[in-house]
Formats: sequence, C-alpha cells, structure tokens
Amino acid sequence: MTGVRKPISSGDFNLAFDDGVGMGGCAVYQPTGEKKKLLEIDLNPRGGERWVRYQIEAGNTPLPEIVPGGIGFYTQGGTTEKTQAGAVLVRGKSQLFVGLSKGVEGRDNAADVIALMKLIAPKLITDVTAPRKKKD
Repeated sequence: MTGVRKPISSGDFNLAFDDGVGMGGCAVYQPTGEKKKLLEIDLNPRGGERWVRYQIEAGNTPLPEIVPGGIGFYTQGGTTEKTQAGAVLVRGKSQLFVGLSKGVEGRDNAADVIALMKLIAPKLITDVTAPRKKKD
C-alpha cells in the first residue's frame, strides 16, 4: 500500500474508552531517520454524521456500507505527488480516519484506503457505537 519495505509503525487503541466508543491511533513511517509519515489511522469519539454528509454534498465520494449504521466518504489526490488518499467513517459517536499521505505511483490509492477501512472498521467501530433507537 505504501511501497515501502520494512516501515516503522507505532500506536495503540483503547476500545474501552468512553464506554466502548474507543480511541487511539497508529501510524506507519519511512524507515529512515526523518520519520516521514506514510499512513495514519485514527479512532476518536467525536463522530459527526452531519459533517460527513456535508463532505459528500461538497463533492467527496461516499464510502460503500462498511458497518451497519455507518456513513463515510473518501477522497484522493493531493497537491504534489497525487498519491494521497483518505477515508472517514462515522457511526454514532465514533469516527475512524484512514489517511495515506504517500501511496504508490500507478496504484489506485483510494481503493487501497477503502480496502483497509473495510478490514479494520468492523473491529474498531464496535456495536456499542451504533446509534441508539429512541424508546417511545
């Protein structure tokens, strides 16, 4: 996905944070001394469905359904190498971000970000983050 062999990675997740909404992150870096970030994953309890809908209305592409009740979008491009891609998925209070700051030239980097989101979201956005139905 990054085209880098033996990258450096760091981070952790606390899925019990905020009564099970979860929080944490991890990143993948170049294995050089400069520690240039290639990939970032961030889970936080500040989901904003309204913001996601605005991003879609503004032209970002909706994600396919990944978790029940979730809504998200993805984007690709960047200003220099055009290999950047990112995706945001929100369900209830939970927001998951996957950002690829430097993908591989010639690959569909957006597809790579979506595939990673499909792989990790069901594990990181738990059932407790699903919107609750109001009782009558």
